[in-house]
Amino acid sequence: QVQLVESGGGLVQPGGSLRLSCVASGTFFSIHAMGWSRQAPGKQRELVASITSAGTINYVDSVKGRFTISRDNAKNTVYLQMNSLKPEDTAVYSCNVGGYSDPLGTPFASRGQGTQVTVSS
Repeated sequence: QVQLVESGGGLVQPGGSLRLSCVASGTFFSIHAMGWSRQAPGKQRELVASITSAGTINYVDSVKGRFTISRDNAKNTVYLQMNSLKPEDTAVYSCNVGGYSDPLGTPFASRGQGTQVTVSS
């Protein structure tokens, strides 16, 4: 079982910044990919950013140049630095983690409950 605890959401004015954090804990063998997805009211969930254990990073086009994802493997933690926030970034942001539960390679994928980010003046 993998538990994910997110923090760092809140209310910010347009142009402002927030930093999200997510810590993974529990029983697992290794973590491969970590990322952040978001879901706004009435919209489908979208993957915002991801980072693999090898350091490969991907962003959705709408956040390129504004958001930065990073991870601390020793702490099983992933971060999302969000700058130049826009009202359209308003959503519940969730942490996503994938890896292996045991040395045999049994995969797992987990998503946290999410943290609200609201961008409004």
